[in-house]
Amino acid sequence: MNHKGTVRIETDRLILKRHRTEDAEAMFKNWATDEKVTKFLSWQPYKCVEDVKTKLSEWVSSYSKADFYFWAIELKESGELVGDISVVNLDESTECVELGYGIGSRWWGQGITAEAGRTLIKFFFEEVGVKRVFAKHAAENPNSGKVMQKMGMKYEGTLRQSGKCNYGIVDEVYYSILKDEYKK
Repeated sequence: MNHKGTVRIETDRLILKRHRTEDAEAMFKNWATDEKVTKFLSWQPYKCVEDVKTKLSEWVSSYSKADFYFWAIELKESGELVGDISVVNLDESTECVELGYGIGSRWWGQGITAEAGRTLIKFFFEEVGVKRVFAKHAAENPNSGKVMQKMGMKYEGTLRQSGKCNYGIVDEVYYSILKDEYKK
């Protein structure tokens, strides 16, 4: 793989960019405290802005690594940060990446996450040279699966009681897209 790191990428409606510690207030307000967002994630809603700043500082320091991929999602029209999308697992031996994402519930149903995901799938296939991009969701959260389908991913299977999130122990539903299935 030809790692590029978290580079700025624009779509018609979005700017995918590196987080900054100055983003703490927006992240806190727009998605990091939203229990609807974190229900099926592994981290708890944040309780204070200072904790968000600490996490952002960790991410910012990781941007020096070429294989660290973590984007803030900004709406072009308003400049508002609404969520983030990242590589939560990278496997050099199989040349694949796993995407994870969270977006404030006020922006659900607008195609924002799917647009960001499609853009990153293109980036990973065309720029980084991965062979497979995948994602998974708790079976109790089928809307996330719909987002993965809109990204162009196909259902692979369900692993029973294989994951743990704030909802509890859950079946995990896997989706993926392979490089040879990807159409530019």
